[in-house]
Amino acid sequence: MWSLQSLLLWKALLPMAVTGTQLQGQVGGSVLLMAERPPGFQVREAIWRSLWPSEELLATFFRGSLETLYHSRFLGRVQLHSNLSLELQPLMSGDSGNFSVLLVDTEGRAQTQTLQLKVYDAVPRPVVQVFITKTGDAQPPKTCQVFLSCWAPNVSDVTYSWRQEGHIGFGLEPQGLFMDGQVLRVSLGPGDKGVAYSCIVSNPVSWDLVTVTPWESCLRGAAPGKSSYKDVLLVAVPISLFLVLAGLFSVWHYGPCSGKKKKEVCADDVAPETENPLV
Repeated sequence: MWSLQSLLLWKALLPMAVTGTQLQGQVGGSVLLMAERPPGFQVREAIWRSLWPSEELLATFFRGSLETLYHSRFLGRVQLHSNLSLELQPLMSGDSGNFSVLLVDTEGRAQTQTLQLKVYDAVPRPVVQVFITKTGDAQPPKTCQVFLSCWAPNVSDVTYSWRQEGHIGFGLEPQGLFMDGQVLRVSLGPGDKGVAYSCIVSNPVSWDLVTVTPWESCLRGAAPGKSSYKDVLLVAVPISLFLVLAGLFSVWHYGPCSGKKKKEVCADDVAPETENPLV
């Protein structure tokens, strides 16, 4: 009968058919890693491993028995099924990586399969801010330029898209989108008072949305809790201005007159004026 060390050695020596599969999972959920067997391939032994960030033994099938009690970061979260598929649950954000299964049949032939798992956080409910500018002082305004800024807190690897409710078609014109879809610009008039827009935030395993009616903000103007269109610069412009000011301060503070000796030289160059005594 084969030992574990012998199988790992034969893995490097025998011809292997390698296949790649990409899987997605959600934090807190589960994922099933399938071990595909060619027709007529009668499995005698199987070895499941995690390949990244370090190689770890997860589960084995030897002499008809299943074993999963191996010391790894998946200990207690691994289940090896009778069809040799491996289930991981509950998933954690650090579980993303590559996995492999080595199958050996009754004739000593070996086959290795690799699978890539990407674990995503569940998308939280997004937040939408409304920035407006009106043309003229007419009430209600004739034209209202609106910037809608959408943001999903505490999550990465997400995609932003917008939908006009009641409008046939999913997406909006790309010329009105900024910052990879996070900001939408629309022009509204009195006939658009019931028009609503939804921001959809999604990743491969989950999505969420929030819907707003921006004409209400046009009627209220820059009321408390709302902002004018000029404030959209706070969304679109990064904090580079602060960094520039910090750099200027550093040059001023650590300039040619910094340091004890340099201060003395500067003091000599700019000596205080003294009055001559009256004779």
